[in-house]
Amino acid sequence: MNQDIDGRFAQGWGGSAPNGVHVNVLLARRGSPTAASITTAFTAPRPGFTPILACVGESQQQYVTVNPPTVILSKSFAEEGGMVETAVFGAAQVGIAQGVLDAVAAEAISGDQDTLVFVSLWIDPACDDETAVKHASREAAASAVAEAATGLSAEVRAAQVAARDTLTHPFYGGA
Repeated sequence: MNQDIDGRFAQGWGGSAPNGVHVNVLLARRGSPTAASITTAFTAPRPGFTPILACVGESQQQYVTVNPPTVILSKSFAEEGGMVETAVFGAAQVGIAQGVLDAVAAEAISGDQDTLVFVSLWIDPACDDETAVKHASREAAASAVAEAATGLSAEVRAAQVAARDTLTHPFYGGA
């Protein structure tokens, strides 16, 4: 298990539009400046972008904090009563919790109070299937946490360098 995770970043994608999910993950160790920045993000809510601490349970009285503590902040505006808000606080939270715990089960990170996970979450505003969002969130979180903990393989890094002149992105329409 990699204990040298503080400040490691990665991204992950899960599912497909309109119920696909994109996450950015930041890992930290308790007591570090990175952990302090995650704590600051957690304590700085604003309308439509309220950070949450991932917890799961059958009822509010049975909530249990996911370990490692996982702070989720939506990059998608979560309008009160809207589908994105419902997905962030429900389906995505459960899926992210599952994905983080998948990384713990794979021994990529520790499931303790000394490890912190920050997840910046994007949900398509057109989402319409909470179960698909949950599955997409799990897939995205699990892959991002694993990549952050272990890094990209030498082969993938070399392929990026080799293909640098032809790199593209779905949001880039140029030549």
